[in-house]
Amino acid sequence: MNFSSTLLENAVNEISQLPGIGKRTALRLALHLLKQPKENTFNLAKTLEKFRENIIFCENCNNISDTPKCEICKNPNRDENVLCVVEDIRDVMAIENTGLYKGYYHVLGGVISPIEGIGPQDLAINLLIERVSNSNIKEIVFAFSTTMESETTLFYIHKKLSHHDTILFSTIATGIPIGNDLEFADEMTLGRSIMKRVPYQNSTS
Repeated sequence: MNFSSTLLENAVNEISQLPGIGKRTALRLALHLLKQPKENTFNLAKTLEKFRENIIFCENCNNISDTPKCEICKNPNRDENVLCVVEDIRDVMAIENTGLYKGYYHVLGGVISPIEGIGPQDLAINLLIERVSNSNIKEIVFAFSTTMESETTLFYIHKKLSHHDTILFSTIATGIPIGNDLEFADEMTLGRSIMKRVPYQNSTS
């Protein structure tokens, strides 16, 4: 791709680093910004800079937050006996959109994947173990995508927490296609899977 401007080329190269954005799409976006009032582009740049500089992760559940403890963790009306463990922040958003789950969350920040060099130490698993040990949680719901990496992560966490014999470990019911991420499931299917969750010990039998 030949550019008549080094500044345009640099902008396209930066934008194309975003997931799902190729060079042609990046060029279209860059030219779109060029046609807009300068204030629009400046506001976008300032918003992204402020987002990157000031965003933090909840000290309790590892969700994205503007404050040390996120809005969900600060909500006293949620069910403190149920904890939903998810892989990604987007999963929290997907489950919240169903309006059917009223417990709290714990965001791992990914899954164990030796191929990608991601081990248990790279995820918020130790934070989860500490949290469970210092709480009155009665049920832990594993709301993971149906992938091999997710199954490995689930097995690892369950092994680490299995000595808590008063806690029920469950997984979301079938209904999410194998290999699919929770964020792409429709709200009705995801909501039904959450409400009809099954004990983990029997979920693979």
